[in-house]
Amino acid sequence: MAVAARKTKAPAQAKAAAKPAKTRSPKPGSEKGAAPAPSNVPVFTKQEDLDAYREMLLIRRFEEKAGQMYGMGLIGGFCHLYIGQEAVVVGMQMASKDGDQVITGYRDHGHMLACGMESRGVMAELTGRQGGYSRGKGGSMHMFSREKNFYGGHGIVGAQVSLGTGLGFANWYREDGRVSMAYFGDGAANQGQVYESFNMAQLWKLPVVFVIENNRYAMGTSVNRASAQTDFSRRGVSFGIPGEQVDGMDVRAVRDAANRAIEHARTGKGPYILEMQTYRYRGHSMSDPAKYRSKDEVQRMREEHDPIEQVRGRLTRDFKVGEDELKAIDAKIREIVNDAAEFATHDPEPDPSELWTDITLEKARA
Repeated sequence: MAVAARKTKAPAQAKAAAKPAKTRSPKPGSEKGAAPAPSNVPVFTKQEDLDAYREMLLIRRFEEKAGQMYGMGLIGGFCHLYIGQEAVVVGMQMASKDGDQVITGYRDHGHMLACGMESRGVMAELTGRQGGYSRGKGGSMHMFSREKNFYGGHGIVGAQVSLGTGLGFANWYREDGRVSMAYFGDGAANQGQVYESFNMAQLWKLPVVFVIENNRYAMGTSVNRASAQTDFSRRGVSFGIPGEQVDGMDVRAVRDAANRAIEHARTGKGPYILEMQTYRYRGHSMSDPAKYRSKDEVQRMREEHDPIEQVRGRLTRDFKVGEDELKAIDAKIREIVNDAAEFATHDPEPDPSELWTDITLEKARA
């Protein structure tokens, strides 16, 4: 259940498109510690900060509960948590309109919740229950909601980029004014199908925003060891796709960049690349001890760049929101998450007949 209201909301010259947009904000977690907030980051109103706080806190608490349930053996298979990256999808959704589509990889629970999918349905799918979004057959990596325009988390690395480009093609063909947002990580950015998709998207000026969630370690290898070009905003230069780097730990910077990118795509100028410089606090998946980075690095990111604490600080400092009000918000979020966990624990498992559904498409009989 989404807890905050969302806004319902001529080809560019080749020369201009070929030049990537300027970096808007500093990289989080640099060697010298926290950089000062960039002066061009827009100011949120109190209500906007409260909405962002609720949405990000819902994702954080949901993921914490999912991690607990995985440890208890209630969630099987794979489970990739989004803790630390909440500002990316929340900021993007704040800039989107009804009808815009979202597609992503397997670190997907946060995207589902930000799209307005019910916490109960998401958690029930994680535990393999019939009340889940894929009736208990998809698990963590394969959930969909046509109603909420969420076209899945995908277990094949990079596959969602091609599929997201296909969604953009459908929008272009139908002239429906919608924009497809295809999320993928720094590891998937090196996939060949990503560049085939870039080429087609720019060739036909498709309304697609490619959101690269650069959490710097992919499945466990630093980008400096795996990528020749570590400025992912420039990955579309050879195709003439503009891009920019964004402080993905600051929800204000994300929404600001998302507004530009989505408007560019929606007005017929073609695709846009946003490199969200973010950071996950947990390992790649629940089975990953994350020994490839130091505890000090993770702690520094939590203390200096946490997306939720940044908003909390503004609410208490700039808008004089009291601790009691913030505690009440947290209590309400925990109530929603605990209800989802309770439902997902006691909802029946799918009937065995579900093994034979959704496999082939049967033609309607006359």
